Amino acid sequence: MNEAQDLLGTVAAALGPGGADAVDPVEAAARVAWSTVVEPGDAVAGLLVQELGAERSFALVRAAVDDGPRNLLDACADRQVPGAESPGSFAEALQVALERWGPRLGRVDVLTTLAAAGAVGARLVVPGTAAWPVGVDDLGPHAPVVLWTRSGRRASGPGLAVVGSRANTAAGAEATAEIASVAADAGCTVVSGGAYGIDATAHRVAVAAGTPTVAVLAGGIDQLYPTGNVELLRNVARQGTLLAESPPGTRPTRWRFLARNRLIAAISTATVVVEAGARSGALNTAHHAAQLGRPVFAVPGAFSSPASVGCHRLVAEGRAQIVVGPGDPVDAVVGPRGRSVRGRWTRRGGAPRSDEPLGGGRQDPEVVRVLDALGRRALGEQEIAVRSGMSTGAVADALALAELQGLVRHTGGGWARS
Repeated sequence: MNEAQDLLGTVAAALGPGGADAVDPVEAAARVAWSTVVEPGDAVAGLLVQELGAERSFALVRAAVDDGPRNLLDACADRQVPGAESPGSFAEALQVALERWGPRLGRVDVLTTLAAAGAVGARLVVPGTAAWPVGVDDLGPHAPVVLWTRSGRRASGPGLAVVGSRANTAAGAEATAEIASVAADAGCTVVSGGAYGIDATAHRVAVAAGTPTVAVLAGGIDQLYPTGNVELLRNVARQGTLLAESPPGTRPTRWRFLARNRLIAAISTATVVVEAGARSGALNTAHHAAQLGRPVFAVPGAFSSPASVGCHRLVAEGRAQIVVGPGDPVDAVVGPRGRSVRGRWTRRGGAPRSDEPLGGGRQDPEVVRVLDALGRRALGEQEIAVRSGMSTGAVADALALAELQGLVRHTGGGWARS
């Protein structure tokens, strides 16, 4: 009994003032347990939590792993969970999910998870609490089961997602700065992913303007990534909000970056892609925004610039509106305001300068060093560090970026070129 009371007290403290009055701490604790078992965007888990409740569904799942899914299937049928009307295919989908969740179920420790969040001053956010961003509910079963925040100032205005290439051009950075500046003047919250390049520029402009900004992390709330943006992310936490759905301690991975993008789109009223290569993750964010019915904008660049290929395709395929001036995306969020800056960029010229990085991940100097260190056989990170003359932490960051660009892959024997 005391252990249960301690757990509920810890949950109430993690929810913050008034949180335990707004939601059931038992349900909140069960959501935390779910979050340690599933990966972001798991639709089967999301459906069970929505239809059966977090506590009941989690108990049924634990029992199903040990005793079989009969009781879980019966509960879904009684509740008329969508899909349960086709028992065969529904049972098959549940069985696949149980096999996916099983290895982690034995390691669930809600108190440890809450303590790790508390160690970095993070709060637990669940549906029903004041800090829950209602836009994520539009994701349906793909919505996060919990969110973790580190916030010095809550966002008060509508969100504009500003995303783009990590290896941006100077013109892209300038366009980002103008859009973010106009958004700040209009009272918008600038939302992005905290990455290098366009993301970082958008956050820096918002911080400099004194306006709230939200950085959505691909790992746990205690994982400030990439390492080169740690100080920037701390500034975001002081002035705005860091947001994560994975439990503390979770490292960013390729699929978590992609899953993170749906949150950026969902919590924003509109999304603008400033620069994007043909395989940029920013295109994934634009896709999610369009699926949610949010306006999508793309900034045009020089037709010869690889950094703008993705933007041009979005416009050419009718999936984004072209940005003529920095006020255009903001107008979609707050309405026309007659700003004098609308309709004109301050940048000049057409083709980018020859010293601007155009290629994507290959032009990042640390990625280049990691790629040069890789030979014919797979290598561990320690050996790559020795060969490249970089720290193991820097090697890990460079490999993560190179993996996102499709330049390397991880095998049983270590890292190898793709």
